[in-house]
Amino acid sequence: MDLFSSLLDEPINILPYDGIVNYYGEVISASDSEHYFDCLLNSINWRCDQALVFGKLIETKRKVAWYADTRNGQPYSYTYSGVTKQSLPFTQALYALKNLVEQQTGEHYNSCLLNLYHTGDEGMAWHSDGEKDLKTNGAIASLSFGAERKFAFKHKASKEVVALPLKAGSLLVMKGITQQHWLHRLPPTKKVHSPRINLTFRTIDKPEFS
Repeated sequence: MDLFSSLLDEPINILPYDGIVNYYGEVISASDSEHYFDCLLNSINWRCDQALVFGKLIETKRKVAWYADTRNGQPYSYTYSGVTKQSLPFTQALYALKNLVEQQTGEHYNSCLLNLYHTGDEGMAWHSDGEKDLKTNGAIASLSFGAERKFAFKHKASKEVVALPLKAGSLLVMKGITQQHWLHRLPPTKKVHSPRINLTFRTIDKPEFS
């Protein structure tokens, strides 16, 4: 049986040491996955991502969006790559997906960074999610829609690499000391010509007024 092709009875920790990355398989059916992909593609306020590199602000082809549970009236700020984003309020679809992910993982999330990769030419370089806004050693749940893409981890000291394909409707959760010891990336590929949407549910420690 292909461990990366269907819903698993129990999540698998794909890392050999120094962290926890639980893979749950496909937690959303193919038809529901297509529905959510279309909904997110057309309803989310997508913007080109920005980064401050050597004092110069650059934009990526990849698009992003930053949403959060703002029912308490406060937006959540999130700073990475030298740029601070202020959250938009969760949509109905994002609330539904947050609830699903929380039921699967037993974790709580209050925000979501969404990524839109138009083709396989767009990816993400090696990095770890250790920003000060995030809950220390908190869980980050990655939910995928659209095109299947390879996702990889590299140990910061040993350089060992672990990779797996992330299919539409699949769920991956990074937690514990993972960000301290492992980098991760979405490598570009010439084999994929259709878009992928990735939702990364996170926990911000302190909301701030904009």
